[in-house]
Amino acid sequence: MSCNKAYIKTQKDFPEDEVMCHCSGTGRAYIRSLFEQGMGVEAISRWTGAQSGCGGCEWDIADFLKNLSEQKNTRF
Repeated sequence: MSCNKAYIKTQKDFPEDEVMCHCSGTGRAYIRSLFEQGMGVEAISRWTGAQSGCGGCEWDIADFLKNLSEQKNTRF
């Protein structure tokens, strides 16, 4: 009997050049940069057009920003 371990991807498993919103072409690194400049999800959406097309990226971007926020809060 073989043991199948579930593999859960974390934010570290995704490359920085990954396109997170295919409708607007917005990438992970650009979203990170805007977040680090103080933008929240609504501002990033308005600035880039992310989350304004099909909506398929909404949860991924929200989770990514949540993780960035948690990382920022643990640094201080």
